[in-house]
Amino acid sequence: MTEAAAFTLAENWHGGFYELALELGPTSDARLARALTAFGEVVAVPAWYGSHDREPHEQAAVGCTFESLRRYQHLRGIVALPDGTPVVCGMVAIREDGGSDWLDFYLPLGALERAVPQVAAFPYPVDADGALAHLTWRWPIDDWLADIGRRLHARAGYSLGLIGEEVSGRVYAADLDGEPPPEQRGIGYLIPAHGEVRYWRATQ
Repeated sequence: MTEAAAFTLAENWHGGFYELALELGPTSDARLARALTAFGEVVAVPAWYGSHDREPHEQAAVGCTFESLRRYQHLRGIVALPDGTPVVCGMVAIREDGGSDWLDFYLPLGALERAVPQVAAFPYPVDADGALAHLTWRWPIDDWLADIGRRLHARAGYSLGLIGEEVSGRVYAADLDGEPPPEQRGIGYLIPAHGEVRYWRATQ
């Protein structure tokens, strides 16, 4: 097991989350349950667990279900990045009072930095020449997360998908009102329309 896939290495869970965040719509237990089931079918996480204080072999798997998420608040697992490197990952729901339900699949930046050393400089470029260097590692991960988002939409549906660091709630489907995202954007967008999902990569 690589260090980036170690549950009990506390630094793996530090530094914030790099996310695929899905705005599911107004609060609905049934919709959230469907989305969690779809995640369990689409994302190649062998098993989900309720604690990061013990390694997977030291605890029972809990399943990617509404009941598990309600009990543990976060679900945690191990997933392979596009290059095959295993890293810890997680799932959390953000349920806004009088607003939207968001479901976030996340890669903790602490673990991501161990797996992809270039992450260490993100999101602060050191000079003009290197200002967009972070896109060289982000785009493969973003494209992979976008593919997950597309497959999820076919199973569960959602209003908007965002990809990047701590992105849930940064933009809402209602803010876009059917329009494309800004030409210059620091996050990726997944926008459903007419039964399909269009993906816009981050550009900065």
